[in-house]
Amino acid sequence: MDGNLGIAELMTGLGARAREASRELAYAPSAQKDAALRAAAAAITETRDAILAANAEDMAVATAAGLSGAMLDRLLLTDDRVAAMAEGLRAVAAQADPVGQVLADWRQPNGLHIRRVRTPIGVIGVIFESRPNVTADAGALCLKAGNAAILRGGSESLRSARAIHAALVEGLRAAGLPEAAIQLVPTSDRAAVGAMLTMTDFIDVIVPRGGKGLVGRVRAEARVPVFAHLEGIVHVYVDRAADLAKARKVILNAKTRRTGICGAAECLLIDRAFFEACGAPFITDLVEAGVEVRGDDALQGLPGVVPADDADWGREYLDMIVAARLVEGVDGAIAHIRRYGSNHTDCVLTEDDAVAARFFERLDSAILMRNASTQFADGGEFGMGAEIGIATGKLHARGPVGAEQLTSFKYLVEGDGAIRA
Repeated sequence: MDGNLGIAELMTGLGARAREASRELAYAPSAQKDAALRAAAAAITETRDAILAANAEDMAVATAAGLSGAMLDRLLLTDDRVAAMAEGLRAVAAQADPVGQVLADWRQPNGLHIRRVRTPIGVIGVIFESRPNVTADAGALCLKAGNAAILRGGSESLRSARAIHAALVEGLRAAGLPEAAIQLVPTSDRAAVGAMLTMTDFIDVIVPRGGKGLVGRVRAEARVPVFAHLEGIVHVYVDRAADLAKARKVILNAKTRRTGICGAAECLLIDRAFFEACGAPFITDLVEAGVEVRGDDALQGLPGVVPADDADWGREYLDMIVAARLVEGVDGAIAHIRRYGSNHTDCVLTEDDAVAARFFERLDSAILMRNASTQFADGGEFGMGAEIGIATGKLHARGPVGAEQLTSFKYLVEGDGAIRA
């Protein structure tokens, strides 16, 4: 059989089963969906050793292939991370069901009673790289919102994803929901991605979660609508009215807690007036923590700082590297972020309310923060239980995409024999 024909048949089968499952999920009771999530969480806990063993195999292959430290960190599962996956499923189960929520309710003078209510989107295709935990997060959120999911993980995480997916299927089975509600593409063949991007008969929206190459391909080739998740070119601006103690704590955490996540700080902007008054002890903190600081001309005299070049502005390192430069006040920071940012997450460190308001008002990133680590750019930290990604587009979903963002709406219109003149 021709390889591409085989992939086409495989993906068509997945799509048809997902579409059929989505029709049942659209009216599945909240209690049944939540029971599936809790059973899946229990299955993840019970099969922890098998999940970790599968992940160890993925890690060995990825290490031999020379994946970067950041990519390996994304791929790695530990006891704590497996426990966090299970807890994430329980947290999603504990949330209110978005399906059927009334968004608006009004009566027209002609007697019509109109309600706008949340409804599932249908079938969600999720394409992701490295992070096997996305299997659990994406599957859980799609299910909570009454959607069927087709998940396509990267080749580097396929063994781990299969082990996690098996636990999700066990949860569906235990709750009496169709096993096709959450399907994992069983091949690492890149042709499967191309097929998903054109499956307009079966997939209602694609969510890409990965690097610039993946997202670029999805946006270029997709015929299915896309929730874009672009690079996390995350900026932290230190204003002249920043509290130095807060700044040192926040900056170090924003860069070093986990360098491989999209909320990690990648560029540090420092108000020149602050630098002239207080210096930049947070740069010393970063250097001492092992971060390579690539600074502009004004910062290159600081111990440990190496010269930055033009390619360092607007770059997502996902590593122990950060770019740093001086700017002229908040407007200088805004101008830099507008030019080099990715509309993901940006932060201002200031005690001046007017500066914070100007930063919030004049930037259009999906997430804007004040005096808080950008590592909080995460659906779980936003109280969503988990997230399917951080959408940086402007239509439908934006910022952390949780269950609520995986719904659309419909209008329910009731009359009493109403006719239109």
